[in-house]
Amino acid sequence: MASVTIINPSTGEKIDEYSRITAVEASEKVKQANTAYQEWKNTSFEQRSKLMNALGDEFENNKEMYAQLATREMGKTIGQSRKEIEKCAWISRFYAEHAEEFLSDKPVETEAQNSYVNFLPMGIVLAVMPWNFPFYQVIRFAAPAVMAGNTGILKHASNVQGCAFALEEAFRKAGFPEGVFTNLNISAGDVKGIIENPDVVAVTLTGSDAAGRSVASIAGANLKKTVMELGGSDAYLVLEDADLEEATSLATLGRLQNNGQTCIAAKRFIVLDGIYDRFLELFSKKMEAAKMGDPMDETTYYGPLARVDLREELHEQVEKSISQGARLVIGGNIPEGKGAYYPATILADVKPGMEAFDNELFGPVASVIRAMDEEHAVVLANSSQFGLGSGVLTTNIEHGEKIALQLEAGSSFVNKLVVSDPRLPFGGIKNSGYGRELSSYGIHEFVNIKSIWIE
Repeated sequence: MASVTIINPSTGEKIDEYSRITAVEASEKVKQANTAYQEWKNTSFEQRSKLMNALGDEFENNKEMYAQLATREMGKTIGQSRKEIEKCAWISRFYAEHAEEFLSDKPVETEAQNSYVNFLPMGIVLAVMPWNFPFYQVIRFAAPAVMAGNTGILKHASNVQGCAFALEEAFRKAGFPEGVFTNLNISAGDVKGIIENPDVVAVTLTGSDAAGRSVASIAGANLKKTVMELGGSDAYLVLEDADLEEATSLATLGRLQNNGQTCIAAKRFIVLDGIYDRFLELFSKKMEAAKMGDPMDETTYYGPLARVDLREELHEQVEKSISQGARLVIGGNIPEGKGAYYPATILADVKPGMEAFDNELFGPVASVIRAMDEEHAVVLANSSQFGLGSGVLTTNIEHGEKIALQLEAGSSFVNKLVVSDPRLPFGGIKNSGYGRELSSYGIHEFVNIKSIWIE
């Protein structure tokens, strides 16, 4: 029987090994999820909320256990892992409180005696999830989907299977019926068969645009609803009136949080010509000063990449960018020793057509781009295949808002790093995907929006 080995990216040591289930076993689990759905769809919001709040308690009460598991499996710093688990608790409670309101009947005035829009569950939602936020990414789909009356099945990234099974156990410990949330430890090659299973009604994926295209094409051929949250190369415009001390501190955090492995991380810094050199000087000092090391050490600023092969791919992108004319300011070398570490790196004078401009660099590498004026900065920001997040750094809030409205992205933040918040919709445009997660918009993605007319 095939198995998957989990490697600690900080040490290179084996953590655990999990046996893959067969396609037949996966189909049986889908069948169980459908059986669970037939009961779960008829439960009251009160019942669902009670269990979802209990899930929030489970995350809060066992935060350290879950956080350490995430850090061991994918390498994020322990402090950031704790925050991830806290966010899982927040999202669980948010939907426990608001799902009924979001899905309440919406009266519509027509010629009928009574007409309204009703929101009904659809069935089993398959989630294909990545490793970079191994708990949060899953809860982001599962909390609204389950509160809507659907059941969820998870195909998680291979290198975080411990987190995947822990999530399944967390739902069980919270009291959810068997089959409401199920982990499928299957290979990528078995995903197609799950999507094609007639009991699966929808698919949500977070990952690369290549993975999104593959899954969306299979789902489309089977007329299954999809939501895609894909890659990003978020542009942050640094205007001439920006506070550069604050801007470079924000840029350092934005590029190094989660060890640089975040879809909505600040990746392309588009800096106005008049402050370009000073920004680069301050940014370089702060990136160099950030401590790289053991993610379990509370003083570590950023840890390793999730896997050695990912580090090799990132390094190839850096070298390709340099060969295309980008200037290496700091970093750019693979350190000796164990683990998948890569140093904080800055590529300056990046331009369209270069790897560091055109594609996503998933790691602690920043691209700094010179803009001649604000109009040029907006053009550069929008000259991207991606459109997930974006930002503007300025001391003129009103002007910053006007610039933010011109940026082609699912989110634009002024003087703050883009974050996902359950109160706001989250998602992208262009090759960053389609559909929305979180807020009322997210819970409406996987329900039957049904019109009722009574003459």
